[in-house]
Amino acid sequence: MSAGPGGVVDLDRETVKRGLADGSLLLVDVREPNEFAAGHIPGSVLHPLSTFDPRALPAATEDRRIVFSCRSGVRSVRAIELARAAGLEVNEHYRGGFNDWASAGEPVA
Repeated sequence: MSAGPGGVVDLDRETVKRGLADGSLLLVDVREPNEFAAGHIPGSVLHPLSTFDPRALPAATEDRRIVFSCRSGVRSVRAIELARAAGLEVNEHYRGGFNDWASAGEPVA
């Protein structure tokens, strides 16, 4: 886990795996529906960047924070920017995204 430009926190695969396993994070996939349908990280939910509405995101709680994910980590940073502009306190994303997950041989839904 490391902080990048603008206070964006880059999470690695192991951190995402732990958060999904213990329920401490909600992984929000901002890829397009066809990409999500072709394969996604189990437990992630779809909120495409092309129609992104921060108000439609599930609410973060004290026990579960929102983490954005995409194919490689570019669109997820944009989703953070949009969420922040809407007043949400979101700053984490899965830096490697789906490409990192799949290339490591992790399960795909």
